[in-house]
Amino acid sequence: MASCVFCKIVKGDIPSFKLFESDKVFAFLDIQPLSRGHALVIPKFHGAKLTDIPDDHLTEILPVAKKIAQATNAGDFNVLQNNGRIAHQVVDHVHFHMIPKPNETEGLGIGWPQQATDMDKLKVLYEEIKAKM
Repeated sequence: MASCVFCKIVKGDIPSFKLFESDKVFAFLDIQPLSRGHALVIPKFHGAKLTDIPDDHLTEILPVAKKIAQATNAGDFNVLQNNGRIAHQVVDHVHFHMIPKPNETEGLGIGWPQQATDMDKLKVLYEEIKAKM
């Protein structure tokens, strides 16, 4: 896509600190990192959300994120992928963050607002989702 910043990075129109490249995947250091070694792993196939990307363009994503985590010696880390503005996606091209978490102040900080579960409603939801899988 001509206006997509990540597509421009893949094409080489915008420079990057490339860590990995294959036919389907491109990985590079984030220029606004949350911690040392924060990297992005993206499919070369342009799509705004995970559901827009063909499965065969996703097969290398986690292995590449794993290799980057190992190369950065990240003992603790997050792999994050957001879809849509209210889910904190800023660039409309699927991307996975590999974010080392070296201590309590660096890396990704998240909240986890758990909700109480109604087991009957959960069972109905389970049946609904399972039927569509």
